[in-house]
Amino acid sequence: MMEDRFLKRLRKKARKGLRGWPIATIAFYGPNLSQATKVTVGIVPSENAEVEELRDWKVDHGDIRADPGIAREILEFIEKHRVLSVAMTDGVIGCPHQEGVDYEGEWCPVCEFWHGRDRFTGHRVQKSTSERGDAVIE
Repeated sequence: MMEDRFLKRLRKKARKGLRGWPIATIAFYGPNLSQATKVTVGIVPSENAEVEELRDWKVDHGDIRADPGIAREILEFIEKHRVLSVAMTDGVIGCPHQEGVDYEGEWCPVCEFWHGRDRFTGHRVQKSTSERGDAVIE
């Protein structure tokens, strides 16, 4: 991935930790663990508040983390909201498609990699059935 100056600035802001509110949350999504095709940025204005502003960017090809134009737009977005802290995922944390918006059901029909996987670790999860018949992730 290209370490362009805008991406470096984002990573530097994230390394600084909690420096006050508002906070920008940055999360990457993709069809597998190695390719991010979507990034979402949420602005949380204060402690215990819900996300006030939410924006996402998508690419059809390649990895969005290597796009300096999108990194610049993210920086402009968080600077516009006078963000003091940035929390950013280290990697891809799930499928870029939204359940109920892009597809119906438990698993995305496009991103087979994520079927049966934990979105934060990428590891397979085993489902068993409880005594009541509910699915339980072990």
